[in-house]
Amino acid sequence: MIEQVNNTIQSLLDITWPIVIISSVVLISFRLTYLYKRKERFILYKELMMYTFIIYTLCLFQIVTFQDDVTWSTNNFIPFKEILRYNMGSRLFFKNVIGNMFLFLPYGFFISLYLKNEKPNITLLLTLLTSVAIEIVQLVIGRVFDIDDILLNVLGGYFGYLVYYFLKKIWDRIPDTFKNEWVLNSFVIIVLILIITLL
Repeated sequence: MIEQVNNTIQSLLDITWPIVIISSVVLISFRLTYLYKRKERFILYKELMMYTFIIYTLCLFQIVTFQDDVTWSTNNFIPFKEILRYNMGSRLFFKNVIGNMFLFLPYGFFISLYLKNEKPNITLLLTLLTSVAIEIVQLVIGRVFDIDDILLNVLGGYFGYLVYYFLKKIWDRIPDTFKNEWVLNSFVIIVLILIITLL
């Protein structure tokens, strides 16, 4: 199971690394120049959150428009037809079922964070609209439309909302002394070091 997850993550990295590097250079250089010219402060944790959301959105676009081999599949307008076709634990199950959910988990988290959603309704609606738009675009560019992808994406967006909701509950209980800029920036640096080490 862990190997299947690692393979899925690796295949996504293989697709997205060029856009991550190019976009990072453009975004970071533009943002730093903007802050310098406006004489605004650079706050690492806020900048990183915004940067991560933008890079995630660009990678999402790259993944859903990537022209892989889809000759084995056809359009699906029947709910659960494709989901039930895969053997649980198989490579295709992790790629198409778990992958579609996890692909939209960050989307649900970020839109809940930036809109400060107390209830999941807005997150679910925005995830649904985005997922339907993606499926329609895929249909137009020669990929396939799959209603199950929409269901899985919305479920992933809901999981993202739940992550936001539980982190917010934890955040509300943290003493104010741990919510200052220095502590948050230090935490972000530690997380970045861990991520780089794991990669």
